[in-house]
Amino acid sequence: MKMVPKTSVLLPSVIAIVLLLSGCMYKGEDKAVRENPYEDQLELIQKAVNAYKENNGGLLPIKTRDQETDMYIKYPIEFSKIVPAYTEKIPSNAYETGGIYQYVLMDVEENPTVKLVDLRIAERIRDLNLRKHINGKLPFKDPVGENVYEIDYEAMGFKEPLKVESPYSDALLPIVVGGDGHFYVDYSIDLNRILQEEKPDVKKGEDIRYLLSESYPILPAYSLPYTVNDKNEPVFLKK
Repeated sequence: MKMVPKTSVLLPSVIAIVLLLSGCMYKGEDKAVRENPYEDQLELIQKAVNAYKENNGGLLPIKTRDQETDMYIKYPIEFSKIVPAYTEKIPSNAYETGGIYQYVLMDVEENPTVKLVDLRIAERIRDLNLRKHINGKLPFKDPVGENVYEIDYEAMGFKEPLKVESPYSDALLPIVVGGDGHFYVDYSIDLNRILQEEKPDVKKGEDIRYLLSESYPILPAYSLPYTVNDKNEPVFLKK
């Protein structure tokens, strides 16, 4: 009987394992490309926006939204106005190319600044809105602020509260429901961390979400305004 060398038997298995691992690696790399808020990509789009504004009499490459739209998602960038004329391509982490971020502008009047909105949060809120309309009732539970409530997840058919990953820390953030029936992400955990660790000079009655929007590339979208109480803790700002 002809003996088959061990290397001949092992070689196909080794190749299969290498290919499998390579596939996993590429999938991991692709996920990172789509989910990381790369600083260099933000800088490229910022330069493109600045150039477009300079060449178009101060106009900005943004989509039109209603005046009532949340300020953090009010000015999405219209990439067709700057690609390829002002920058080579749309960033790999942008929604338009399969990424998780929407590129938007903040401070459009004084200093148009490129920022990001994590659309995974928007998706979770959409899921809740669909379930709310299916059950036909607003899922109010205990109040956590003036006209802000915990969500009655059991009444909505969930086994446990739904949370979202914080774009600023390892925390899982709760979702609350306003008296208007809309769902919002509660950023109290991250705001409290900044207040305790960095001790910024904030004033009672002002919206302190700027502590997040000015310090990070990702905006605290889909949220309610916050201020501080007498203990310098974050609380929902009364409307």
